[in-house]
Amino acid sequence: MQEFLPIYKENIFGKLDMSLQKAIQDIGYKTPTPIQQKAMAPIMKGSDLIGCAQTGTGKTAAFMLPILDNLIKYRKPRHIGHPRALVLSPTRELAVQTAENIKAYSKYCNLPFACVIGGVSQYGQVKEIKKGAETLVACPGRLIDLMTQGIIYLSEVEYFVLDEADRMLDMGFLPDIKRIISKLPRSRQSMFFSATMGKEVMKLANELVRNPEEVRIEPESPTVEKIDQSAMLVEKKDKDSLLIHLLEEHPEWNRVIVFTKMRHGADRVNKKLMRAKVLSAAIHSDKTQNQRMKALEGFKSGRLRVLVATDIASRGIDVADVDCVVNMELPLDLESYVHRIGRTARAGEDGCAVSFVSSAERIQLKAIERFIKKTIRIENTHPYSNSAEALPAAPWQRQEPIPGEKDSSNRRFDKKKKEKKKFRRHHPSNLGRRQSDFKRKSRD
Repeated sequence: MQEFLPIYKENIFGKLDMSLQKAIQDIGYKTPTPIQQKAMAPIMKGSDLIGCAQTGTGKTAAFMLPILDNLIKYRKPRHIGHPRALVLSPTRELAVQTAENIKAYSKYCNLPFACVIGGVSQYGQVKEIKKGAETLVACPGRLIDLMTQGIIYLSEVEYFVLDEADRMLDMGFLPDIKRIISKLPRSRQSMFFSATMGKEVMKLANELVRNPEEVRIEPESPTVEKIDQSAMLVEKKDKDSLLIHLLEEHPEWNRVIVFTKMRHGADRVNKKLMRAKVLSAAIHSDKTQNQRMKALEGFKSGRLRVLVATDIASRGIDVADVDCVVNMELPLDLESYVHRIGRTARAGEDGCAVSFVSSAERIQLKAIERFIKKTIRIENTHPYSNSAEALPAAPWQRQEPIPGEKDSSNRRFDKKKKEKKKFRRHHPSNLGRRQSDFKRKSRD
C-alpha cells in the first residue's frame, strides 16, 4: 500500500473515515464532483435525499461513500441474510459496476457485500450473502426471488438507495419497487437518484422519502457540454461502411461504443466489424449474463476496441476513457439520446458523439436538437455523404407554389372533397336516413 497523504482536508472527502480516504486516494479521486460535494453532507447527516444529476457525474460515490462511512462508524453484529444497506439498480450491468465501486471503496475496511442479479446462477450470490453481507446491490427480479426463498430479509435495512429511478419506471419495475419498499422498515434513510425528473418520477420520490433535501446539478442542461456532437448524413445501406471508414480514419479512438436500436442490428454490425478485422463484441438482452460480462471486461481491459450495444446498456456502461459514441440509428426516445452520448466525457473529461442520420431520420434529428436546446453540427465531408439538398423537406416546412403555376396539391384536395360530397349524397348515413324519414313522415 502506498504511503497515505492527507490531501482531502479542504473538501468533503476529508470527513470520511481514514480507511475510505486511503481507498479513494488509491483510485485517484482528488476533488469531489458537484453532485458529491452537495449530496454527501446531507447523507452523512442522516437526511433523506432526492438527487438529480447528469449521467457520468459520480452519483455512485455520492451515496456509497457516506453510507460506508456510517456503516464503519456505527458497527453492529452481523445477521446473515439481513443487510443494513440496500442499493436497487435497474440493470445487471449497472448493479455489477456499483458492486465494483463498493469493492474498491471498502478495500481497507472489513465490510462484506453481495451483488444480486439475474441471468446467472444464484449459488455464488447466496454464498456471499451467507458470509454476512452488510451491503446489498440488487436488481428487483432476483431480489424478490431470494426474498421469496427466505434467503434475504429487509427488516434491518437502515439505508435504502433507488438508483436510476427514471430507468426503473421505463422498464416497468414500479410494481416490484413498491413490493420491495413494503418490506423495508419505516425508520430508515432513503436516497433517490435519477438522471431526469418527470412527473411520474417525482410522484415515486415523494412516496419514498420524508422531508428530503433536494440536490439538482444543472437540470436545465440535458447534455454534457463537453461532448462534441455531430451528425453525418448517410443512407441506411451505407451506414456499416461509414462506421468502418470512421474507425480507419481515427486510429486514436481506442474505445468506441456503437448503439443500435434492435438486437439483431447489434449482431449484424458486430459481424461486419469482425469481418473488417476490428475487435468488437455485442451486448444486448438476448446475450447471457456471462456473455455480457465477458464483453464488458474485454472492452474495459482494452482487448476490444468497439462495443456494440442496444439502449438496455446506455446507462449500464461505466467505462473510463471512452473516446467516441456512435449512434447507428437515432433513438425514438429523446432521453435515450442523452444517456447514449453520456457514455463518453465521463467525470468531466472530453469526448465526441457521432450520429448517422438517414433521410427518414431527419425529423428525429430536429426533435433531438429541440430537446437538448443545441444545434448538432452536420458533417458532409465523408465519402458516403448524402447532401442536405437531397433530403426531403420537413413536413412543417411549407413549400410555396411557383408563381403562375396552379397548386396541384389544392387541386387534388378539391377533387377529393367533391367526390366525398357526391358519395354522401348518394349513400346517406344512418343518421341521415333517419332524418330524411322523419321529414317525409312530418310532411305526410
